[in-house]
Amino acid sequence: MKQYSKLEQRLLNDFQDGLPLTTNPYADIAREIGVYETTVIENLRRLQSEGAISRIGAVFRPNRVGVSTLAAMAVPENKIDEVAAIVNEFDQVNHNYEREHQFNLWFVVVAADSDELAKTLKSIEQRCGYSVLDLPMLQDYFIDLGFKMQWT
Repeated sequence: MKQYSKLEQRLLNDFQDGLPLTTNPYADIAREIGVYETTVIENLRRLQSEGAISRIGAVFRPNRVGVSTLAAMAVPENKIDEVAAIVNEFDQVNHNYEREHQFNLWFVVVAADSDELAKTLKSIEQRCGYSVLDLPMLQDYFIDLGFKMQWT
């Protein structure tokens, strides 16, 4: 397992939520940590390229800004990596994960409106060659996905 520096640990742990809503959030983080803004940005980019961070950005309550849906596909096991890579190419996809189920590839799609969402789902079907099951949200629940990291 990778050993993270104290700076990386702080970036991964302390800023899972509460990113400063200012014109220079990385400068604000840098001031709090006691490093340069460029150091924060460089470390976050590297952590993202290494897969330790999937994305940096705001999380909006579903369907308050644009529309979203949970989608699933039944993909043969020997094609799962290939199809997941295609799905990940779509900017509208913000989560993509494998599950142990007949529908084994699940992802969240966001779009500006219902028409764009439908077009995106259709494009994913066409590119992947598998039907997409659209599972729109009927009731929303807030789940805080942040968690404190345990460093050894």
